[in-house]
Amino acid sequence: MKKIKLEILGLSSSQSQTGSFALVLGETEGNRRLPIIIGMFEAQAIAIEIEKIIPNRPMTHDLFKSFASNFHFTVEEIIISDLKEGVFFGKIVCSDGLKKTEIDARPSDAIAIGLRFDSPIYTYENILAEAGIVLTDEAEEEKPEPKVEKAKVKKETTKKDDFKNYTVDRLNELLKEAIDKEDYERAAKIRDELGKRN
Repeated sequence: MKKIKLEILGLSSSQSQTGSFALVLGETEGNRRLPIIIGMFEAQAIAIEIEKIIPNRPMTHDLFKSFASNFHFTVEEIIISDLKEGVFFGKIVCSDGLKKTEIDARPSDAIAIGLRFDSPIYTYENILAEAGIVLTDEAEEEKPEPKVEKAKVKKETTKKDDFKNYTVDRLNELLKEAIDKEDYERAAKIRDELGKRN
């Protein structure tokens, strides 16, 4: 199965789930986005490494790197390997130079560890086809909205959305609106509801 390379595009706090964050990954040679909801601690571990902040004491992911380095293991790549019932699964591909080993991990932990090794992040076409959100050229070229409009958007997205009562056509309209407004968290929820109906 062909692997598709991803890059981290953004990390933002969840507007609907307190203590959660939306990690947005994008394919390096395409316009699809893969939003993943992650916990606060994993988001912190990812942000610390992106910003190259050195904590006073090693965090868990730093400890993993020290452990691996001392036993001459490297992390070759991170793979978002599966999606089951809206839950993403990940793998850390390690090597000691002779043998490769795949370790099951939550994608958030795998990415936090992979960043510490400068490892590439991949997924498979079937996962992007199922869970990816296509960013259209119009959305990329769209000018930023005035601050008043932004406030309205935030107010709408903080409501608890129940997409079960919408038609498929209406869900597709809402999905396009969410993508245009770069509200990837809401888009992911709409995508999941559409996925349940297929």
